[in-house]
Amino acid sequence: MSARAWLAGAVLALCAGTAHAAIDTYSFSDDAQRQRFTELTRELRCPKCQNQDIADSNAPIAADLRREIVRLLGEGQSDQQIIDYMVDRYGEFIRYKPALSARTSLLWFGPASLLLGGVLVIGIIVRRRRAAAAPASLSPEEQQRLARLLDDHRP
Repeated sequence: MSARAWLAGAVLALCAGTAHAAIDTYSFSDDAQRQRFTELTRELRCPKCQNQDIADSNAPIAADLRREIVRLLGEGQSDQQIIDYMVDRYGEFIRYKPALSARTSLLWFGPASLLLGGVLVIGIIVRRRRAAAAPASLSPEEQQRLARLLDDHRP
C-alpha cells in the first residue's frame, strides 16, 4: 500500500469518525414526542453559538441541552415547563422569541418605536420645507402697491 493511499484512508477514517460523532440518535415513545423535541430544539438558542438553535448547533453545550430536553420529555414535563427550566438555568437569552415583560419590552417595541419616530421626524422636516418654499401671502396694501408697479411698467 502506497503512502498516498494510506494517508487518504486515514483522512477518510478521521472524517467518518467526526461525522458520526455529530449525529444524535434518541428514542421517543411516539411521533408526538419527537415533534415536541424538534419544536423545542428549534425554539431554544445555543448559548455558545448565539446565532443557531440547539437543533442545528454542533457545540458540546447544544448536545447537552438536547439530551436534557430528551430527559425532561421522558419525565413527562410540558413544553412550558421545559422552557421555564432552560430559562431559569441559562436566562431569557436562550429563547429566540423572549417573553413579553418589562425587561424585554425594548426588544419587542424598540424597532417599531424607532420607525415611528423616524417617520415623524421626516414629516416635520417636509412640512417645514414646504412652509418655507410656499409664497408668503401679501397684505392688501402690498397687493395694491404691486398692482400699481405692474401697471406702470406695462406698455
